[in-house]
Amino acid sequence: MVWLLAALGLVILLLAGDALVKGAVNLSLRLGVPAVIVSLTIVAFGTSAPELLIAVSAVLDHAPGIAMGNVVGSNTANILLVLGVPALLSTMRTSDCDAKKNYFYMIAGSVLFIVLAHFGVFTWVQGLILLAALSFVLLDSAREARNHRKACKDQRLNEEIEEADPEMSGIMIAFYMILGLIGLPLGADILVESSVEIARRFHVSETVIGLTLVAIGTSLPELATTVMAALRRQADVAMGNVIGSNMFNLLAIIGVASFVGPIPVSEGILNFDLWIMLGASLLLIPFVYFGRDLTRRWGVVFCALYAAYIATVIA
Repeated sequence: MVWLLAALGLVILLLAGDALVKGAVNLSLRLGVPAVIVSLTIVAFGTSAPELLIAVSAVLDHAPGIAMGNVVGSNTANILLVLGVPALLSTMRTSDCDAKKNYFYMIAGSVLFIVLAHFGVFTWVQGLILLAALSFVLLDSAREARNHRKACKDQRLNEEIEEADPEMSGIMIAFYMILGLIGLPLGADILVESSVEIARRFHVSETVIGLTLVAIGTSLPELATTVMAALRRQADVAMGNVIGSNMFNLLAIIGVASFVGPIPVSEGILNFDLWIMLGASLLLIPFVYFGRDLTRRWGVVFCALYAAYIATVIA
């Protein structure tokens, strides 16, 4: 039953997160907020809302190991699994992508996160630093995007966001918003409580559950998006999805959750998992800076590395 509850919580999270993104995007565009700002803020927040709610719920339930494990594990999964699986299906033309600046921000955010983690605990002070870094990235990205899109029409901007529907009624927007706002905390609470129970039954630490079960589950939206992008030959969407998600996970989720309560960093996370996360991030250098394509061979390598990592964590 506890496994069924975990699955139910995950399904509720995914559906509620999708509903919140649809409702928030269409509400913002209807109110006249530029589409590019919506993409950089509300969509990014909506797709990472499951991880955020899980982190906050875990801290409130006195299981901060799940919060930390979820963020670190999700970032590793986003690169090795979320990019590896689509590469197995179709070669991703990452040589056509220009993600150098955002990739640099992701690496800088990872280094900042590791430095702060060495204090042994994330309090509101470290959280404030992370949120300040996120604000800088969002403002810089918004400024650059506006400069490139001044000539675009509003109609064109709406088409660039998949969740935008000019025909959506106000009632449907409200329905999606309410569904998302109710479903997210409900799903997060069910998933965290069942995950803690699983950890206790199998004498596994909460951090390990966060690094594996919860991290893989909350990476499913990114995986689905990236698979579709790869099949449609949209490598820029896939790469941007992973880089943006990882930045938001590091800077926003722990940044916000640390205001709810302190989040200690375990020795295992500090000495092993953080460095695996950084190493996985550095694997993208050939594809971002040297024009290499993410071929099926690389997909096999990425997936094999992730399988080895999960086996090591469980062992």
